[in-house]
Amino acid sequence: MDKIPLEMIGEESAIRFRDCFSVRYIQSAAVLCRLGYGIEKTRAASGPLPQDLLLQHEAFILNSVLSTVSFLESTVNELYADAADDAYFFADEEHEVLLRTIGEKWHNEKNFDRAPLISKYQKILPIAGKPPFEDGDQAYENVRSLIEIRNHLMHYKREWVVIRDRGAAGDCDETTAQKFEKTLRKKFATNPFAQKNLPFFPDKCLGHGCAEWAIVNSVIFTDEFFRRLGLPVPYEGVRDELATR
Repeated sequence: MDKIPLEMIGEESAIRFRDCFSVRYIQSAAVLCRLGYGIEKTRAASGPLPQDLLLQHEAFILNSVLSTVSFLESTVNELYADAADDAYFFADEEHEVLLRTIGEKWHNEKNFDRAPLISKYQKILPIAGKPPFEDGDQAYENVRSLIEIRNHLMHYKREWVVIRDRGAAGDCDETTAQKFEKTLRKKFATNPFAQKNLPFFPDKCLGHGCAEWAIVNSVIFTDEFFRRLGLPVPYEGVRDELATR
């Protein structure tokens, strides 16, 4: 469920509820990912696609990736909001103590609300007395790379794109595209619509493979995060809706 009933208030029995946009975001990401995959399958079956379908594909994949990071951000922010507002939906006293601890210690952390997204996850775990993710953890590293993609897309600055043979010498500074290529090239299938002479990022990067990789690793990461906390995941009821193809 993406709306959690809280209580009835007032003489007319008005109902308050807490919305879970994190669930909506990951559902949206999965829908868009499947739509992008459908277009890639169409291309495999029928050859070159018209421009309008290529534009649709780009829109589906781009917004699937952005929605996935919105899922990560809203998930950790909703956890804090529930903890800060004493909005506990667990009968288990141990869960309530944990959430109360998170709410109190987060509130006392200076500028914690403004901390980078991945830092919030890493700081909540020690606050709760749980081990943080270690460098080298695959899902953690993938989520960090995903957030870097989102940050680059959302705060985009134009720069020169350098196209040359990989082995060619040159004195140019490494571009954003080249940095992403080093990190991501072998992690997922590239965009089948990207022309061969275009750079890896964003052209070859942003295909169904990237969107699927983003969703799968984000769910693995948040699954492990909530497992360490001993709390249920908010999206458990929609897992069967998160297929990526």
